Amino acid sequence: MEEKDLHGRVQSVERAMMLLEVLGEDDEGNRLTDLVSRTGLAPSTVHRILTTLEQRQFIQFNPTDRLWHIGRQTFAIGSAFARQRSFAAPALPFLRRLRDQTHETANLGVVEDGEMVLINQVESREIARAINRLGGRVPMPASGMGKAILASYASDDVTRVLSRCGLRRFTRNSLTRRAALEAQLEDIRENGYAIDDEEFVTGLRCIAAAVYNYQGESVCAISISGLPSRIPMARVPALGRLVVEAARELTIALGGAVPG
Repeated sequence: MEEKDLHGRVQSVERAMMLLEVLGEDDEGNRLTDLVSRTGLAPSTVHRILTTLEQRQFIQFNPTDRLWHIGRQTFAIGSAFARQRSFAAPALPFLRRLRDQTHETANLGVVEDGEMVLINQVESREIARAINRLGGRVPMPASGMGKAILASYASDDVTRVLSRCGLRRFTRNSLTRRAALEAQLEDIRENGYAIDDEEFVTGLRCIAAAVYNYQGESVCAISISGLPSRIPMARVPALGRLVVEAARELTIALGGAVPG
């Protein structure tokens, strides 16, 4: 029988998921020794799980460089997550237009367990551009899209999110005090857009706005992201208006209503 831990999790499944998560973090691929080092599992265990996942096409092995990569079946399942969010496809033309207007990468994200999950993206055509990994997760308080949605929440709901994900320091600009976050949320309510000023990744600035359903509840958010040199603070108000307008039009296209 499969060994289970105190929470009822099957050990082999837990280990397979761990390997998939590690492989998903690196587009360049991983050697067997890398995966052993990063997971702490025995080489024989890692190889056995990799072989099983490869047979199911969740991962693939390149014999030339001896690197393991995420496979097409993992991508197919990940795409299903995006497709079940009914606003992913309708958002695409708005993201493309926002990319063309700002010349920066445009993003779409949803909330899951106190984090923003990136589910769609239209890359900037500029050589120097910001690209986040689809499926990547960022705690809501450290994300422009996350803060745009938090600004629509009642105080008790913000507290519940913070109890789950906290206010962690990722960069020197990260918000680590509730008072600082609340001050930003007030600014977001007034301006309509949120800013991630290198708060999760140094060298990445984002401007975001929330998208609402027919009940006036935020269901997702869109943003643009780029290098601080391409999005200087002097440019933020003008870009913010473009992001807010795109979010408003997407809200209307989805049959939603912007509060107020």
